[in-house]
Amino acid sequence: MKLSQFKFKLPEEQIALEPPCIEFTDDDGNVVEKVFHRDECRLMVIHRKSQKIEMFKKDEDGDDTKEYLTFRDVVNYFDEGDVFVFNDTKVFPARLYGTKEKTDAKIEVFLLRELNREQRLWDVLVEPARKIRIGNKLFFEDDGPMVAEVIDNTTSRGRTLRFLYDCPHDEFKAELFGLGEAPLPRYIIDKRPATPDDMENFQTIYAKHEGAVTAPTSGLHFSREVMKIMEIRGIHKAFITAHCGLGSFDPIEVEDLTKHKMNSEQIIIGKEACDIVNKAKAEEHRVCVVGITTARATETAVSTDGQLKEYDGWTNKFIFPPYDYGLANSMIANFYHPESTMLMATAAFGGYDIVMEGYNEAVKHGYKFGCYGDALLIVDD
Repeated sequence: MKLSQFKFKLPEEQIALEPPCIEFTDDDGNVVEKVFHRDECRLMVIHRKSQKIEMFKKDEDGDDTKEYLTFRDVVNYFDEGDVFVFNDTKVFPARLYGTKEKTDAKIEVFLLRELNREQRLWDVLVEPARKIRIGNKLFFEDDGPMVAEVIDNTTSRGRTLRFLYDCPHDEFKAELFGLGEAPLPRYIIDKRPATPDDMENFQTIYAKHEGAVTAPTSGLHFSREVMKIMEIRGIHKAFITAHCGLGSFDPIEVEDLTKHKMNSEQIIIGKEACDIVNKAKAEEHRVCVVGITTARATETAVSTDGQLKEYDGWTNKFIFPPYDYGLANSMIANFYHPESTMLMATAAFGGYDIVMEGYNEAVKHGYKFGCYGDALLIVDD
């Protein structure tokens, strides 16, 4: 397929800048408190066999009401014995701001991964990159001890930093992360600053293994209440780890999608997850992957006979139509930006025509797009 087939007009006001919330105001109308409800976003359901799109709750006669489905309704599409595959990666506060020595120019430093624990080496992105050269020092507090030296150029924006901080590693890590903020995507940061609430909101409630520089955003909709209802109904959970990188946000610069190369992400799929998923498949229950990163990871590790296999390594798998998924028969996704790799993987799962029709309906009905936006469930029927 071609890049231009995934182009559509997305009104800017439909890009969510924060999760669903209730605002409390004072007598003058000023917002004094926000209470976030991650499971109260809208839910659209696409039935890929019957080619139906569901947006509204039903009345007693099975007819549409005027009330939109919310994410809490997702459990109604699954039965006892079905399994959800979750990504339990944990986001760390990857975005820092420092100043360049001598000039005091403000520099954004985006931590990607730790390269060497003992030497305090980190792979980072810097902005504006043109100002940062090998040998430059960056200071992260006026009088604090956190200083970094640029020791290598890796890409046009990429640098290797050595942090000059002599202390136990745990203390260094705590100090470094204490200076950071939630690594919200650029389309949010350009509109508003990150807040302390974002470090909680941009994290799934089941996050466990640190290593992601962006959230597995389809999992952000799950609340403790939804997870409890799943448990009561006998719906199983399987956890894998896929450390989400920034590759999904990289713009595609070629019209021919076969020529696009994804950045690699680290994935770990253990025996317990494999056993849960394969048992459900053997008993002909539904297997639902939560998010595109999870789908990419499980498709990397699925065998030709449809079994999930243990895996510890990296994947740069790029999924776009036409593609036959080998493991899952249902998927939870967000509504993604035009021409994004996540949209392409969604269309490959649900079918290009019905997914793009769903996106057109989403725009028409005012659904919210992006990591804090509304949710899409794709089921067989």
